[in-house]
Amino acid sequence: MGVITTAGLTRRFSDVTAVEDLTLDLPETGVIGLVGPNGSGKSTLIRMLLGLVAPTSGSATVLGESIARPGRYLDQIGALVESPAFVAGLSARANLLSLARLRGLPGRRVDEVLQVVGLTGRDREPVKRFSLGMKQRLGIAAALLPDPRLLVLDEPTNGLDPSGIVEVRGLLADLARSGRTVLVSSHLLAEIEAVCDYLVVVRFGHLVYSGPVTDLLLRAGHRLEIAPEHDHDTCALRSLLAEQGWQVEETVGGRLSVVAEEHQSSAINRTATSGGITLRLLTPMRGSLEDVFLQMTGHAPSATHVTAAEKRVR
Repeated sequence: MGVITTAGLTRRFSDVTAVEDLTLDLPETGVIGLVGPNGSGKSTLIRMLLGLVAPTSGSATVLGESIARPGRYLDQIGALVESPAFVAGLSARANLLSLARLRGLPGRRVDEVLQVVGLTGRDREPVKRFSLGMKQRLGIAAALLPDPRLLVLDEPTNGLDPSGIVEVRGLLADLARSGRTVLVSSHLLAEIEAVCDYLVVVRFGHLVYSGPVTDLLLRAGHRLEIAPEHDHDTCALRSLLAEQGWQVEETVGGRLSVVAEEHQSSAINRTATSGGITLRLLTPMRGSLEDVFLQMTGHAPSATHVTAAEKRVR
């Protein structure tokens, strides 16, 4: 049985369905990305898995236990849902010690988790002096206190600057290498592509894809970006390639994008030469995970427009 399984899992809020008939079987492996546009039901799914929201119908298991009995598995899970909340005037160490005592955990875990998240040496500073990235690290440290098998992080890079995103991304990779399974939700596809081994894509509560990131990237296909030596030859080059059966699109700067594998570069070059056109650019390009996401969902993952229905199911 996978680390998380669901069967027909559904959650409705009045007339809005946040998660609908979701069936998953997630492996116990590395970093699992849960991605989708804002309002796709990612947070609702996480809350159901943590026992914070009951499903309308369907079932699910976490670490082999039913979500109907979360008490049987929650001690093996660390979770960071939304922004971490700490006492601003207290130090990072004092905050973690307080949480450890509340959960009946040994104080030595505080030093251990501070080391894991890279806050050793800054742990006696008040949290109010911490950057957003450091606060996220502290939140992850709090989630790690029970030494969980499964770590669940809901949008851990939300609101961070580029350096903070890089920090958290590196931390997630380190946690996965330590043998834990990390489930991380995000709409930042570039970060998911960089750190995840397995991916779940949802759109308005429906499953769009579940599988290895490498398999999904194969759908992105390969392209060759080309440009003639003389700009006035661009239209003729496009027509020539299209006549030979190549799929061609014009991009910025007068360049052309041809759907083709890298090994087909010589054929493209010969076609251009046969028409008396010399190429000044012929570069292999691979589609990104974000390109595939847009093809599958019809929605840019980082779009800021959110409908009224989306707001209600976050």
